[in-house]
Amino acid sequence: MDKEELIAKLKTIVAPYTPDKAALDNIGPTTDFIKDLKINSANLVDVVLDVEEEFDIEIDNQEMARMLNVSDTLAIIEAKLKTLDRE
Repeated sequence: MDKEELIAKLKTIVAPYTPDKAALDNIGPTTDFIKDLKINSANLVDVVLDVEEEFDIEIDNQEMARMLNVSDTLAIIEAKLKTLDRE
């Protein structure tokens, strides 16, 4: 799965939680979930849970704390998929 596909899946996951739909249209590696998409911290937990379900992976608390932007989230997802040999 390449970065474009991952970003598209992530965009679908965060869409219900962002009030800033215009920013969602421009989502990219540098997009910050809180500053750019205006997702609140409670909904960030929902995003993490949805990422776990979508990619069938488990994200620990340290990784969850790092998932504040698209780039870091993609890095965590890619590392998990690689570990599970599902790149």
